[in-house]
Amino acid sequence: MGDLRQLVVFAETVASGSMSAAAARLGMTPSAVSQTIKALERQAGVTLLHRSTRKLALTEDGKQCYAHCERLMSSWKAASDSLSQARDAPSGELRIAAPLGLGPLIAPALSLVLSTWPQLRLRLMVSDDMVDLIDARVDLAIRIGKLADSGWTAQKLCELDTILCASPAYLERHGTPGTPQALSGHHWIALEREVEAARSLDAADGAAPAIPVTLYTESRAEKRPEKRPEKRTEKRVKQTVRVNVRAMSTSQPAVQQLCEEGMGIARVSYVEVLAQLKSRRLVHVLPKWAFAPLPVTLVTPRKEGQPAKVRAAVQALRDYFRDLPVVRASGE
Repeated sequence: MGDLRQLVVFAETVASGSMSAAAARLGMTPSAVSQTIKALERQAGVTLLHRSTRKLALTEDGKQCYAHCERLMSSWKAASDSLSQARDAPSGELRIAAPLGLGPLIAPALSLVLSTWPQLRLRLMVSDDMVDLIDARVDLAIRIGKLADSGWTAQKLCELDTILCASPAYLERHGTPGTPQALSGHHWIALEREVEAARSLDAADGAAPAIPVTLYTESRAEKRPEKRPEKRTEKRVKQTVRVNVRAMSTSQPAVQQLCEEGMGIARVSYVEVLAQLKSRRLVHVLPKWAFAPLPVTLVTPRKEGQPAKVRAAVQALRDYFRDLPVVRASGE
């Protein structure tokens, strides 16, 4: 039985009407085309073409073989077209994994892409659990915070500001902390993974979990005690305090909800609590202190050879997050 290349050469020869024409279309010499067809006939044990100096004629076996080859060529063209479409036009299912807190931002970010390309479908997997990107066949993932090492390609999307918040009712009952050190006497609401990461191996069973919280003041100018005292440097004051966790959740939106219900103080994303701050459901605690911004990263299987749907989604997300006033967009 001939291999696929031999069948392609045979089909192209019949369609072109001569070995010379087929050779020109296939980038081969006429002699190579002839030898390929002879090898196919020899392996099949039948004659496919009658050759003369002026023309080619299909044998009965050749006609039957060519009918199958036409279907093969049609499927080959369809496969080639689908690859071209995947490369050039967003289509098919786009699978995106994102944390719960950023889920509401994905839809507006991709609305223009979906309306522009009607053949594109979106499957958005929103979870604070680490989705296995291979098992879930994810095309694009959005991660917050430091990334673990992997073979995937990462590009920075933006930096996300987080702040301390509490409900007015909680602050009325427990007072408003004026310094980072005062946080140690307050109830803290945390993500479960933060607690697990900070939990000591020798912690007593049943003890209330505690986690470190690091805050920075805004940059301030400071005189340098050198020969040129007029020069000033920028310096941030760093404070780390251990806080007692009163409530925890696996979900960032649940942490925010517990905070709104007066369970304690929580670290929340600024972009997610704008409405609550405006309506006074939440109050910004220690506004002169800030957390280090969290990197938000786009993760894809590879940088080269990305299908059009992934390229379009990446560009749309970068454009959308760049224009948000409450995040620090990456200029990279």
